Amino acid sequence: MPTMSELEEARRALDAPLFADLAGDAQVSFEFFPPKSEKMEAQLWDAIQTLSPLGPRFVAVTYGAGGSTRERTHATVARIASETAIPAAAHLTCVDATKEEVDEIARAYWEAGVRHIVALRGDPPRAGESFEQHPGGYRNAADLVAGLRKIAPFEISVAAYPECHPDSLSVAADLENLKAKIDAGATRATTQFFFEPECFFRFRDKVAAHGMDIEILPGIMPVTNFAAISRMAAMNGTAVPSWMGRLFEGLDDHPAARQLVAATVAAELCRKLYAGGVRHFHFYTLNRAELAFAICHLLGLRANAKALEKAA
Repeated sequence: MPTMSELEEARRALDAPLFADLAGDAQVSFEFFPPKSEKMEAQLWDAIQTLSPLGPRFVAVTYGAGGSTRERTHATVARIASETAIPAAAHLTCVDATKEEVDEIARAYWEAGVRHIVALRGDPPRAGESFEQHPGGYRNAADLVAGLRKIAPFEISVAAYPECHPDSLSVAADLENLKAKIDAGATRATTQFFFEPECFFRFRDKVAAHGMDIEILPGIMPVTNFAAISRMAAMNGTAVPSWMGRLFEGLDDHPAARQLVAATVAAELCRKLYAGGVRHFHFYTLNRAELAFAICHLLGLRANAKALEKAA
């Protein structure tokens, strides 16, 4: 049940201009993918420099299917850890590697100063295939979390699925899988992206009812390309509201207008989540800063002046 302060906040959100006088008490984190070229690396670092003055709790760097970006992920995370003051989190998966190989990577991260791992089962290296445990490898994310706990006192984030992981047999089985990851030692869970605030609130209630007491960060994906997001959503089992398709219709040749619409939609989602008590938002940036920065600004966050001077 919502608390009185949350109900009061919800009332203000309806009565006042949607983003008027927010307290600036929201916290954020950002997710990037490792660059494939010098041009993409420059774009990534531009995004990091733009977003870092907002004081993110951490930034995460993804891991390609089947560990295909292993070296680039490590290089990117190590550079963030050595050249910025932002806590860096490295994605690590169970795919196509033995336990010894994964453990070696984890130890290398610890030696590089990385203290936060995003522990995932991982996607199969080839689209359409089912996940199979590598001989001698970790069998799933919960097993990986337990293994990491034996290596070093990492902060460990895991994935959560408000609309159920597509490989899960049922919602109940999916919740049990999340509980196994928490019981193994996970620090927090970050959700797959979603587009309706009620989706997150229902999931949060289910997690609590299932006896899990853990921080859950909503994963926010601003829609920069509706067709691409729709394909990703179909693979992840994420529902795309019909109104969203109508909203982005006709904007393919108008990138600036599409950016404005994308920022508006994502910011409204975040505002409704804020009204429901959410105070930490995790943004899937796709290595672009503009949308995430605009949404954070609407949520009341302001760039730190000293950080801006350092970034310049």
